[in-house]
Amino acid sequence: MAEPDRSRITPARQGYEDSDIAALDLQRRYEPGDAADRFALGTVKLLRFVADTLFAQRYGNRAIVLETVAAVPGMVGGCLQHLKALRHMRDDDGWIYTLLDEAENERMHLMTFMELIKPSWFERFVVVVVQAIFFNAFFLLYLISDRTAHRLVGYFEEEAVVSYTQYLQRIDDGLEADVPAPQLAIDYWGLKPDARLRDVVEVIRADEVMHRDTNHDFADRIEAGAHY
Repeated sequence: MAEPDRSRITPARQGYEDSDIAALDLQRRYEPGDAADRFALGTVKLLRFVADTLFAQRYGNRAIVLETVAAVPGMVGGCLQHLKALRHMRDDDGWIYTLLDEAENERMHLMTFMELIKPSWFERFVVVVVQAIFFNAFFLLYLISDRTAHRLVGYFEEEAVVSYTQYLQRIDDGLEADVPAPQLAIDYWGLKPDARLRDVVEVIRADEVMHRDTNHDFADRIEAGAHY
């Protein structure tokens, strides 16, 4: 069977300049302001503990499982914002596109790592179970409190930034092989033809920083009443 032409399905993402990477705020942490924020942060810390327990230093395998989870919130949020826009018969202020783009971007993270690492049957089983639980839980949370849902994603992305920073450090320390970047990643992020795994992890971390800031901003705007 011929390989699918992904370029006709997934548009290329805007690449990052070296100055963009250098300007990233990798240390940003949002301090919880109320019980809902603390609930969101506590949930993410629990998920982090589970990921650390299951995968330890296997960052590639960790990324495959976590990206299947990370791609869920944008799709759920985009769908529910779409329905809300229809009910209110008004514009969505760009939220739908932003959230669906986030979901697609996270899916491309997964597709990239799938080119490099083959998950075990156990990890595939974990993906099925976790996705089933997380999708329904996040859907319900978004219906109850979309602000808390976006705050949870913001905290989730904070941890993703930490994980990918640790992944980069392992590559720099020679603990992970800096293999050639998959062609899929080169095409999607507009990387140089001789790009390596380190270049891929660096742009993926930059994506996560963007998602972190976007979701915390969305939560702040909902709290301030700046979105219907």
